[in-house]
Amino acid sequence: MAFKTRITDMLGIEHPIVQGGMQQVGRAPLAAAVSNAGGFGILTGLTQPTPAALSEEIERCRAMTSKPFGVNMTVFPTINAPDYKAYAQAIIDAGIEAVETAGTPAVAELWEMFRAHGIRILHKCTSVRHALSAERKGVDAISIDGFECAGHPGEDDIPGLILIPAAADEVKIPLIASGGIADGRGMVAALALGADGVNMGTRFCATEEAPIHPRVKQAYVDNDERGTNLIFRKFHNTARVGKSAVSDEVVRISAQPESTFADIQHLVAGAKGQIVIEQGDLDAGIYWASMAQGLIHDIPTVAALIERMVAEAEAIVAQRLPAMVSERAARAA
Repeated sequence: MAFKTRITDMLGIEHPIVQGGMQQVGRAPLAAAVSNAGGFGILTGLTQPTPAALSEEIERCRAMTSKPFGVNMTVFPTINAPDYKAYAQAIIDAGIEAVETAGTPAVAELWEMFRAHGIRILHKCTSVRHALSAERKGVDAISIDGFECAGHPGEDDIPGLILIPAAADEVKIPLIASGGIADGRGMVAALALGADGVNMGTRFCATEEAPIHPRVKQAYVDNDERGTNLIFRKFHNTARVGKSAVSDEVVRISAQPESTFADIQHLVAGAKGQIVIEQGDLDAGIYWASMAQGLIHDIPTVAALIERMVAEAEAIVAQRLPAMVSERAARAA
């Protein structure tokens, strides 16, 4: 059995499984492994220090896979913004056929650049209203992020079981479900709710190919579904990260009425998070993690993970669900 959807057709992939673009994680070895296994791997553009370095990483990925992959471009609200247009031009010059975008409304400037070169745009949203706005502005697919997701889940706190079908009811373009998905059960559920594919981040972090220190990968296995903290809530920029002594301290300080971002800035700095990812020092900073940790019990290769997911999904569709329908029919008779 093969799951053929609008997303597999659009991206030219075998399975409706997309690897999310993750800062410091979306590098060539992981993206190529996902693509080689039949999914859609994604490099993270701003993980690279310069547009030229991104061009080199794209070529490195091409040397590792002949299958389709994309690049993520997220426009952050920041004081010292990178040259987003230069990064976008590097993507265009490299002949990338699909990008994953996210972030502030300023990302629309990059959409114009991409559209002029026929590049498909998969845009990440955390609400139906934002998905509809992006659809009106001409993106090609929506990746809808439920509240369970790692990173920035928005401020509405709508979990995937509600958000995915709510979006599917209104969005006409292909829909990718994201947030809390880690196995074949989640994939079947997302497809049943109206999605055309799934996007996974945290689950791919706990794989052999992910460029993450083994201690961090083990933390994903050891944590359960309660193993996250929501930070930046009071600053209306909510983020879900792995529960640790550092993120606990961020929550504690933030709960103080007079606290400001400056009081926690030293704990959440990106450079500190990079130390966590690269050196495995969980006391150095914060790291992204979703509620899907409760479904992660091993650290397989990407190929083994995707093969297992698809087999689980096929068994549910071909065996478990038909058996339930047959039993109901028999009782009715």
